[in-house]
Amino acid sequence: MKEPLLYKIVKPPLKALFTLVFRPTVEGKENIPAEGKIILAGNHTSVFDCFTVALSTKRCVHFIAKAELMKGIGKYIFPGLGIIPVDRSTNGKQAVVTAEEYLNDGKLVAIFPEGTTNKTDDIMMPFKGGAVKIASDTGCDIVPFVISGKYKYFKKSIKIKFMPVMKVERGSLKAANKNLYETVRNELEKEYGVK
Repeated sequence: MKEPLLYKIVKPPLKALFTLVFRPTVEGKENIPAEGKIILAGNHTSVFDCFTVALSTKRCVHFIAKAELMKGIGKYIFPGLGIIPVDRSTNGKQAVVTAEEYLNDGKLVAIFPEGTTNKTDDIMMPFKGGAVKIASDTGCDIVPFVISGKYKYFKKSIKIKFMPVMKVERGSLKAANKNLYETVRNELEKEYGVK
């Protein structure tokens, strides 16, 4: 399974532009394996998060994203960027199958377990169990990440931190999801100085 050509073409100029405009700080990218199947999972603050995640690694990142992106002009663009559409009306069953196919082929998949951007007053929303289920099904590890700060033009105000690899034991998905959630939340609270 080859990586999408459009992704390879647009990534270098997009990275240059995004870095110029938002100047993200990236920590812990050495925790992302250089090859082999892996899931990136973390909090979701903005529509710009996918760029922050994807441009933090040399690898092609296949995002699980809402199927609505595939409408209109999006149906011509996003498939070429390796997006895995999730139809929330069917609980995303096909997205899970596709994501597992990518992982079993040694690819990297990114998931925002909150399911959507956080517009609540809480620092983070509860995590849905898709990331840990897919990890368990494929025998894949997870690299948790935390995005903190706000996207401000031409200011160094956004940060992403990738944490050490987390293993998911088979048969303990509820506990694994709780562990993933707490790992991300605790780090996010540290970034914001929340006690």
